[in-house]
Amino acid sequence: MVNITMKDGQTIQTWIDYDPTTHLINVTISLSKIKPRKPLISYKYDLSDILEEKMYVGFAGSTGLLASSHYVLGWSFNMSGPAVSLPMPPLPIPSDATSKRKEVLAVSLSTSLAVFFVLVVLVAIYIVFRIKDRDIIEEWELTIGPHRYPYHDLRKATKGFRDRELLGRGGFGRVYHGVLPKSDTQIAVKRINHESKQGLPEFVAEIASIGRLRHRNLVQLLGWCRRRGDLLLVYDYMPYGSLEKYLFDQPNQSMVLSWDQRFRIIKGVASGLLYLHEGWEKVVIHRDIKASNVLLDVDFNGRLGDFGLARLHDHGTALGTTRVVGTLGYLAPEMSRTGHVTTSSDVFAFGALLLEVVCGRRPIDHKASTPEELVLVDWVWQKLNEGNIMDVLDPKLKGQFNESEMIVLIKLGLMCSSDDPAARPSMRLVVRYLEGEMPLPQVVRAPSLSNDRNHDEPPTGDYVYSFASSSSGVSLHSYTTREGLRGIGAYASVSPSTM
Repeated sequence: MVNITMKDGQTIQTWIDYDPTTHLINVTISLSKIKPRKPLISYKYDLSDILEEKMYVGFAGSTGLLASSHYVLGWSFNMSGPAVSLPMPPLPIPSDATSKRKEVLAVSLSTSLAVFFVLVVLVAIYIVFRIKDRDIIEEWELTIGPHRYPYHDLRKATKGFRDRELLGRGGFGRVYHGVLPKSDTQIAVKRINHESKQGLPEFVAEIASIGRLRHRNLVQLLGWCRRRGDLLLVYDYMPYGSLEKYLFDQPNQSMVLSWDQRFRIIKGVASGLLYLHEGWEKVVIHRDIKASNVLLDVDFNGRLGDFGLARLHDHGTALGTTRVVGTLGYLAPEMSRTGHVTTSSDVFAFGALLLEVVCGRRPIDHKASTPEELVLVDWVWQKLNEGNIMDVLDPKLKGQFNESEMIVLIKLGLMCSSDDPAARPSMRLVVRYLEGEMPLPQVVRAPSLSNDRNHDEPPTGDYVYSFASSSSGVSLHSYTTREGLRGIGAYASVSPSTM
């Protein structure tokens, strides 16, 4: 290594390199235009936390109490590679110092020159990368309704997307808690990986669908942002998180959802889903209804969120075939056969959610103790046929529930879970049933065999469950099924007073 003395009056060349990925700053100096392999200074620091997007930049050289002169002999800059080499011989070289005062000035000049170059390059790098990473606006974005947030605001709100601000992982991205700096408004920011091939279409779908939707039982999209490396959606912050957490991840009894809360959540989700299917200018098929996508606001009202898989079509028209997406246990069986999704597909998923809330079990329970308990809807149907309806209720309720509401939810859950799309009620009917505006039908078809007969045939050869209001007990009548499924069918009649 060659020793360099700042006060000898020689021209010194300085290289300042900054890596925006690793935030590493390297400062290298030499008496020639050949750059040494080892930097003089190597320091890791994120410059985006220091410099503003728009600012004035000045330079000053100082050696404290000593008097000195500083000369900038030349400089070059490149944001995408090494800077152009400076031709050192033609540069005017200051005359050698002939006095102690001039020696001090020369030393001060060299030091200040190095500082000057560091500041110039750092500012230049920051400005270049701010321009490079500026939000990209394409033609399709001009039609998007919600507010577009500056990326800098969202980065600051989430404290640089730190892991400790992470709320969870949703479809195609992570969700962070944030606080907007100007208004102190709490928000949830969904950060989607732009490099994912599925990221951008789902991002556009979510903006186009929920961006203009307004309903008290839908998670409100406040705005969005798109930068070169990030796709961001900004939502209302739901302080109590997802319904899934309260059904399965709460060991504390005080955090268990009461029956009244569960029933209100179900009614809220049903109301929001009815709005999607019939209340907006287009039909919105959610395609991903499940407990983790139902969020709870400060009053424990259920709000449906995560529209990354949503599809829209005009009223009176049908949606074409699509790839089968969703979560096992919530997927309607016809989707895998035909590739068609309809509002009835959402109804099937809602039925799975409804039974999940009542029973405190997942639609597909891989931890089931017996094979019969693996599929929730089949297990519920089996318990109904056996006359053991109480066995399906979430044990965390400890027997605290409304009997008539429980019957409505179980019966409605089975109706929505029918294999036959035509046998499922519309969400308008579901809401009317939940509000008590009309009674449910006396006979509920077996979910897995509803295609075998029309509704007017007698129950022979099928599993049918009926809640007869006039019955004072439970009566079971066995029949042999046509298909031999489970060997024995049953027609059951149960009164609420017997449960």
